[in-house]
Amino acid sequence: MKAGPSAATLPLESAPPARGSRWYLAGICLVASLGGFLFGFDTAVISGTFEFVEKLFSLSKFQVGWFGSSALVGCIVGAALVGMLSDRFGRKPNLLVASVFLFVSALYSTIPPNFDVLTWARLIGGVGVGMASVLAPMYISEFAPPKWRGRLVTLYQLSIVLGILAAYFSNWVLLGFSRANPEAFGGQGWLHWTLVAEVWRGMFGAEMIPAAAFFFLLFLVPESPRWLAKAGRDGQAFAVLTRVDGAELARRELTEIQQSIRDETGTLAELFRPGLRMALVVAVGLSVFGQLTGVNIVVYYGPTVLQGAGFASASALQWQVVLGIVNLLFTLVAIWKVDRWGRRPLLVWGMAVVTLALAATAWLLFLEARAGWVVALLCVYMGFVSVSICGVIWVLSPEIFPNRVRGRAMSIATFANWTTNMISAFLFPWYVDRFGIHTGFFTFAAICAVATVFFWRCVPETKGKSLEEIARHWLT
Repeated sequence: MKAGPSAATLPLESAPPARGSRWYLAGICLVASLGGFLFGFDTAVISGTFEFVEKLFSLSKFQVGWFGSSALVGCIVGAALVGMLSDRFGRKPNLLVASVFLFVSALYSTIPPNFDVLTWARLIGGVGVGMASVLAPMYISEFAPPKWRGRLVTLYQLSIVLGILAAYFSNWVLLGFSRANPEAFGGQGWLHWTLVAEVWRGMFGAEMIPAAAFFFLLFLVPESPRWLAKAGRDGQAFAVLTRVDGAELARRELTEIQQSIRDETGTLAELFRPGLRMALVVAVGLSVFGQLTGVNIVVYYGPTVLQGAGFASASALQWQVVLGIVNLLFTLVAIWKVDRWGRRPLLVWGMAVVTLALAATAWLLFLEARAGWVVALLCVYMGFVSVSICGVIWVLSPEIFPNRVRGRAMSIATFANWTTNMISAFLFPWYVDRFGIHTGFFTFAAICAVATVFFWRCVPETKGKSLEEIARHWLT
């Protein structure tokens, strides 16, 4: 049943603009990308708090592990649930819920009366991150014109990288300020040092600023036009598409969307039928292989790896910053080239270089070679993993599914992503302690070799195609 007339349908009654607005589209994508920024910030901010929280609450190592992984458990829950919820209630309302979870998490992580409340706050924040990690790239892909979709969705990966760097920077600034300005904390005595030990609260609290901004800015953007069309609100869908693409293109696009909706059943079972089953395999493969490249292991445990290669603790932290800068620069390359070179070449050839870089790094670690060569290869690895699978996954995953099952499909794929992330992060310290750091890197290299072949054989090129054209690919 179609919705009745509303304010959102007024552009149909007046003369619709002949051309769309790039600024309008850019604003929508930037607001949605804040979900990625919060993703990166929330997962990275904890890195500066371990020492303080462990001492304050007298934690065992098991409790420290739970503190570090509680948010990842929440991510799995959020990713598992939000697909069904977004298909039923829309993308925008669920993004608003995610922003509330993130704000509440930051607030209660700042003022927890005990350790249990702190871990529950982290878990709630993880639910928000899991929801945003499904919804934000999907929301962007449903607005973006085919020729710009890759570049615009890759903004999501860039926002994750910027969120990580912002978390590291805010942690560093807060800790440095508390130590360099004792007068701000009551002098050099007991009170000062007590408040320095409590600086972790400010680290968590800093996330309330972008979370609140995300919440309020979401009220300025519309619902996804593809979800509106699926819900029978064609007038509102046309109005939104007209502001993005102009009237002529909006009519053609809405016709394609309506046709795709008529051709789809929109059930979970559809994802396991011939055709779309392969799309689901590709999306899950992207998620699982994306984590088993070891990229998050290098992000989480990079200083440990570098110390194992011979760097002193301070030098290891400095080189970790360099790896972060390489990550940012090559993410910018991915944004620049993903719509020109295509998804498939970046993915296949980039992963081939990642495989070689990991194998060479493992060999140097086995030989206990000079630390400088190890960090150079890690920079090559980080650069190509950023421009390939990390830059492509959030573009490909939402765009390869038909409209009515996109939310459920993205939920399954992102659930696989977070589950693999949690398991690999949990097992890595034990694995390398038992078999050696070089064995860990050889293992990642072998997995990446398999991934390269999988992507070469199974992933289609999608650049320049409408979402409806891509959906038809799996059924031919």
